[in-house]
Order: sequence, then structure tokens, then C-alpha cells
Amino acid sequence: MENFTLDIDADGVALVTFDVPGRSMNTITAKVMAEFPQVIERIKTDPAIKGAVITSGKASGFCAGADLGEMGTNASGAAPKSQDEALKAQFDGAFSLNRTLRALETCGKPIAAAINGLALGGGLEIVLATHYRVVADHPKIQLGLPEAKVGLLPGAGGTQRLPRLIGVQQAASLILEGKPSSPKEALKMGFVDEVVAPDQVVAAAKAWVKDKGDPVARWDKKDYRLPGGGPNTPGGAQVFMMGNALLRKQSHGNYPAQLNILKCLYEGLQVPIDAGLRIETRYFLKTMATPQAKAMIRSLFLSMQELSKGAARPAGVAPFGVKKVSVLGAGMMGAGIAYVQALAGIETVLIDQSQEAAEKGKAYSKTLLDKQVARGKMDAAKAEAVLALITPTTDYAHVDGSDLVVEAVFETREIKADVTKKAEAHLRPDAVFGSNTSTLPITGLAEVSVRPENFIGIHFFSPVDKMGLVEIIMGKKTSQETLAKAVDYVLKIKKTPIVVNDSRGFYTSRCFGTFVQEGLEMLAEGIAPAIIDNVGRATGMPRGPLEMNDDVALDLGYKVREQTRKDLGDAYEAGPVDTLIAKMVVDLGRFGRKNGKGFYDYPTDGPKTLWPGLAEIVQPKISHSSAELIAEIRTRLLYRQAVEAARCVEEGVVTDPRDADVGSILGWGFAPWTGGPLTLIDQVGAAKFVETCDRLAQKYGKRFAPPKLLRDMAEKGETFYGRFGKKAA
Repeated sequence: MENFTLDIDADGVALVTFDVPGRSMNTITAKVMAEFPQVIERIKTDPAIKGAVITSGKASGFCAGADLGEMGTNASGAAPKSQDEALKAQFDGAFSLNRTLRALETCGKPIAAAINGLALGGGLEIVLATHYRVVADHPKIQLGLPEAKVGLLPGAGGTQRLPRLIGVQQAASLILEGKPSSPKEALKMGFVDEVVAPDQVVAAAKAWVKDKGDPVARWDKKDYRLPGGGPNTPGGAQVFMMGNALLRKQSHGNYPAQLNILKCLYEGLQVPIDAGLRIETRYFLKTMATPQAKAMIRSLFLSMQELSKGAARPAGVAPFGVKKVSVLGAGMMGAGIAYVQALAGIETVLIDQSQEAAEKGKAYSKTLLDKQVARGKMDAAKAEAVLALITPTTDYAHVDGSDLVVEAVFETREIKADVTKKAEAHLRPDAVFGSNTSTLPITGLAEVSVRPENFIGIHFFSPVDKMGLVEIIMGKKTSQETLAKAVDYVLKIKKTPIVVNDSRGFYTSRCFGTFVQEGLEMLAEGIAPAIIDNVGRATGMPRGPLEMNDDVALDLGYKVREQTRKDLGDAYEAGPVDTLIAKMVVDLGRFGRKNGKGFYDYPTDGPKTLWPGLAEIVQPKISHSSAELIAEIRTRLLYRQAVEAARCVEEGVVTDPRDADVGSILGWGFAPWTGGPLTLIDQVGAAKFVETCDRLAQKYGKRFAPPKLLRDMAEKGETFYGRFGKKAA
């Protein structure tokens, strides 16, 4: 066997080591699926084996789950002759791991898991099918079922075994949210049995097999009772009643996987586990067939994985070893950038106008590190070592020796030009200068640089420590070597890079701006603000557009508008929204969340509320919602962003659909269930999308007008991934 080795010790305990060759992490591939039953048959039939321990041969983890890249293949390898045969073949293929794991837990011999690294998805489902679970006590180990995050549900017993171990309420929360647990959290909840030192995990598992081994799973015993009660008990019924209401509130019906997870739990826990596993498989297949699952798997797993490994990096450029980086500006962005750099082991110089400001920027890292230590995710010595990598200063001489500079000062050309000149005076010829601007064109900023070929946009998102995306922007003179170095830097700090070409607002800020702008247009039209934001959240966006305006800051939006007006001159087209924002910012001093007053009021002692005075500025004309109004607002908010993304492709700002879709979800929270704006257009169909945009343009304005590219695609029946995807390149 390629993926498993089996060694029997003197006590008759077989150590099964799971080790997929050529990979840094174990995943459940087709070959693993073919070999696993052989392992189980050997354990079951070999009289020399008294029991077994399953562990991993990888230092990085136990198993990260199924190989999603292989999903959807015909397990039988033969074309079905009828629809019934097709359905049966599909079910048999999807049920195969369930069948294998059920054979493991009913093989008649005690099986323990020695979990020496992360166990996620199918990896945890293997663990749950053993009779005893020992996990190493390590802060980086995660145990969980994250399938819901990519539009799926656990398909190898996760919805059936986890609730049978820890009860419906705890299990439902973990599965619906896809939230991982630490070893100690898992022990407390009850889905692992023992937490030991990393070098004792196999020994502890073997000791259980040898001394106490019980070959019968809890749910196969006659006296078994579901913890907390099943769906037909008062307690269990209440969990499902509340769960259904909460699910609707949080998902707004956008995610079929979550609804099907609840169905698996409700139906499967009323029957014996064998029937429950069949129920799970049926819902797994039903979920996999949804457009949401297909979209989310591609964008949130496959594309993100490819981009996170440097898919956008130009070939033929030597690896760039980033050892020292200077950050200009110690405000919230600069401080966050300094933190993630130091965490990645990069020597960091943090420069600001005053020593006090620079020290304050470093203190931000100390606060985050102290939290890590308090939560047991980092020891104090490591935290001190990370903090020691950050040097706060006002002296640009410290830039000497830097491999890269990241400028993170205010969004004004004059200030950016000043710090660029000061830093470049100390940079060696091959170093990279990156600007963290979110709106100002890189080509224009590079005009003050003595080496524009080394000048590039490196756009972070706030808060930097939590946001996983970095948008890399190519100026007209930026070299491919500089791009490669920027990608290497982003990968080193463990972020996902997307690469776009220069334009005003680039890709993310430009498209995100259409969401908040459309909300303002609706407000100016007289739609009640509560309706706008409630429907905005119901589309799957993290906030409503007015809330998002407050979060970003109304005065920032005003400054960007004024800069754009100045840059475009007579070409700038003012509208009622300009008057509204000027009134809020200039006349009323309402800047948003940052000063406690925007479209919402932000009291210190309670939740935010819509500002009552808003009705005096914009008189609501539509204050009652209807199904038609909700559908129209939803369409406007999603399509306005999507048509702008299509324009970015037509203009060459975005050249890879993966960048557009992954960037939209990670960057500004574009409704994840769609898979991103280009996937949304592909699934709707270019012809239907264009037809709807033409209707919206006629009714609301030319901002909805589809670009020529979309009309061409509609005529030819093309998709973005078919025309611009990696296979078409």
C-alpha cells in the first residue's frame, strides 16, 4: 500500500500510519479510499492483531479531509445505463467512505486514534469512527468539521457521530459554523477522550487498546442514550426549534448546506446509525448538486488554495528572501502590517513622524501578542521574541538594508510622495517599494520614484491581523521581477495575494464602492434606511450598505469624492448622493462609527441605532417593504457590484477570474454563497444577466449598463471561467 503502513508490536497492537506520499498534509484521495478497506480487513482478520491505533506520518497534521479536487468523479468508472443506475452509482460513490468507516468501528477489535496534528473534515470523521481518541496537547492543533464554509456538509458520518457523542446542541453549533476546536476544548465537550504531551500520543492510545480496549461504539450498545435527548424529547425539540429560527436569521436562506445539516441531524438521530449514515449521504449529494456548493468549492477552496500557493507569481524569477521590511506610518494599518511581519519572523522598522506615534504602533502588536499568550496559543518567550523584531523610530536611516518598504500613510499624494523620497534615499537598488493605498493609482504615485519599475501597490485590508487578502497592484512601469517579489512577501506573511492592474480604486475598492454607493442611491431615492440595510445583510453581505458607509467613515468617502472630482475635472458627474454626503460630513460633522455618529448613532452604553435626524435630510418615500421591493433591492446590490467586476475584466484591471472572485469574498465580503461576482454572472448566464442589467439601467441609470464584453459573451454563450480561466490561457 502507498498510503498506509501497518506495524504490529509485541502486545498485538497494530500501529496504522496514514502517510500520503508526496504531500505535506494527508488528504483523503481516491487511492486512500481504495486502500483503507484493505487496512480494516487486515485488522479484522489477522489473529495476531488484538487492536489498532491509527496515527499520521506527517508532522503537519493527522488529516485535512477529502481532496475536493477529486470530487465529482464517477466512482464506478463506467458510464451508467439509466437514470436509476446513475443515481445508484452516485450514492454508492458518496457512501463509500461511510461504508469504510462503519466497517472500521464494527470490526470487532478496539480501535484508537492517536491524533498528532490537525484533524479537519473527513480527517475528524475518521477519528470519530474509532472507539477512543487521544490528541496531542499543542496550540496549533485544530479539530473540526469545516465543510459548511465551502457550501457542503460532512459526508462521512460527521452529522451522525458528533451529536451522538456530545449532544445535538453542541454538535449543531460546531457543524453549522464549521468552527474548529482546540484539543482541550474538544476534551471538555467530549469528542476526544484524552489530551497528552505530543510525544506520548501513540503510547497513550496503545495503552488504552491494550488495557481497556472496548471494540463497541457507544451508539451500538443497548443502553445508549443520546446526550441531551433526541428530536422527539422536550429538550431536543427545543434545540431544533431555536436552531431553525437562528439559522434563518443568520443565513437568510442563502446557504442550502446549513439547512440540510439540520435535516441530517433531525432525521438521522431518530433512527439507528446505519440508517442515519444513509440519510446523511443523500443530503450530502443533494447539497453538492446546488449552485452554491459548486460556487463555494471552486472559489473558497480550489481557487483560494491555488492563489495562496502563488498562482499569480511570474515564472522564472528567483525566490525572494524577505528578511527586513520598513513600514512607513504607524497608524492602524501600519501597526497591523508590522505585527503580521514580525509574526512571520521578519525584522520590521516602524517609522512615524514622532517617536510617541511609532511606539504606539508597536504597542498594538504587544496587545495582540498578550492576547495570544493569555489564550494559550503562544508562550511568553515567543511573544517577546516577536515583539523584539519591531523597531519603532522616526529616523529613515533605519531603512538601510530593507528588502522591501511598505508605505501606509494618509491617502494624499503629497504625503505619500514625501515619504517615498525619504525612504528611497536609503534603499538599495534591488529593493521593492510598496504602497498600501486603497484608491490612488499606482502609476501616478510612482512618478516621484527614482525606480518606478520597483514600485508596486501592496494593498492590505483592515484589521490586517484578521483579513487574509492582499491586493497587489501593477503600475505601468512595474516589472515582473517586482511582482514576483511582492507575491513572495505576501506568501511569507501568510496572506492570499491577488494581482490586478492599475486603475482608480483598483479592483477591490472600486467594486466595494459600488455597494455602499448603491445604498446611498437608494437612500436618496427615498427608500427607508432600515429596509436598505436589512436587505443588504439578507443578500449575504456582512453589513448593510449604510452601516458599511459608517464603518469605512463618511469623511473618508467625502475626501475620495473630492479628490476624484479634482482629478476628473469637467468629466466628473455629480449627483444627489454628493449633496447628501457633503451635508452629513461638512455641515453636520457626522463621520461615521469613528466619531460615534453617522447614518447611525453609536452610544457608549448600548447598541447602535439609526439616527432619527436622517429623515429630516432625506424624506422616506418607501417605508414598507414587499417581496417585490426586497427582490429588487437584492438584485440591485449584487448586480451593481458584479457589473463593475465585469468592467474591470474588460478594462484589463483583472485578468484572472480567480482573482476577482476570491478577492471579492476575502476583500469586502461579497456574498460568499455566490462564489464571487464573476461566478454569479456565469451561473445566472451572461444573456440573462445582460437582460436584467439593461432593465436596471433604463430604470435607475447607466451605472448598470453592461459593458461590451458582457454583450459579446451573451451572444456567444460564454462564461468568464471558460473565456479567461486558467484552462483557457
